[in-house]
Amino acid sequence: MKHTPEFPLSNDNKKSAKDWVKTLAVYREPNQWRSFFELGVSAGPFILLWVLAWLSMSVSLWLTLAISVVNALFLLRLFTIQHDCGHGAFFKHRSLSDWVGRVIGVLTLTPYAVWRRTHSIHHSSAGNLGKRGIGDILTLTVAEYNALSRYERLKYRLYRNPVVLFGFGPGYLFLLQNRLPFGLMNSLRYWISAMGTNIAIIAALMTIWYFGGFSALLLIFLPTTLLAATAGMWLFYVQHQFEDTHWSSEENWALHDAALEGSSHYVMPAVLQWFSANIGIHHVHHLYSRIPFYRLTEVLRDHAELAQANRLTIGESLACARLHLWDENSRQLLSFSQARALHEPAR
Repeated sequence: MKHTPEFPLSNDNKKSAKDWVKTLAVYREPNQWRSFFELGVSAGPFILLWVLAWLSMSVSLWLTLAISVVNALFLLRLFTIQHDCGHGAFFKHRSLSDWVGRVIGVLTLTPYAVWRRTHSIHHSSAGNLGKRGIGDILTLTVAEYNALSRYERLKYRLYRNPVVLFGFGPGYLFLLQNRLPFGLMNSLRYWISAMGTNIAIIAALMTIWYFGGFSALLLIFLPTTLLAATAGMWLFYVQHQFEDTHWSSEENWALHDAALEGSSHYVMPAVLQWFSANIGIHHVHHLYSRIPFYRLTEVLRDHAELAQANRLTIGESLACARLHLWDENSRQLLSFSQARALHEPAR
């Protein structure tokens, strides 16, 4: 996924990734009223569509399902707002961001404090081969994969299979794994976050079941949640799992280089960019995570070189689903077949 910039080289193009951080600092301040507006146009329609889906059950269950599918987009947007809250980027006051994030966490089935910590670990170690395992999608090097037993290879192949990652994975992650603070089990703080979120979720589900019955759970809650989770899983995947991403051994790893080179600029139609709250501008987000999502487009408008960097279209992104192994020699993410062909001894 190498692209030739369609603009002449300028002094800005000579900036290192670390230099870009200083440039991007001017975009970090959120607009309080803009943040409230973005929250309103996300949560308001989400609640309204939930009510409409509920009322439509007496008219047509297919209509209920259709409304729930649309509402998954608003839940995805709410998750991205929760994501900004976790970075302290959405409101000027951290406590306000945290409480908004906690409430949204009940809707997204995501314990806020647990997710904020694991996501922080992801940001501080993305692309570091020596610090994999928390807040990321497991990626093995070709050498590591070749050293595995047949059974371990099969397990990794199943894990990286698109049917597992995007079919079973989202449901497992959001419905089951998020119920416990995996990776942070020794801290009471994260147990409180997980259990508090679980109690709120159970109370909400019991209320839905009491007033709407099993149909409301099956036709509104589950489709909305699982479709939003699947979309979120796909976005997270393509933002780091592309051919020319960045992985380095710990001794050669540099935070800002990994942020800029190891995160894609996922180019989507305007409507999808809105529902995903600009999360596709991920290379800029990783360089400076305190920038509110609604200001990321300002960065691209003001700096054409960043607008052209790491561009990945939806069509190009589909091929990323078959890339599974990092080759330290070619410095590319390869498919199993590519890795096998590349490392087979010549006959």
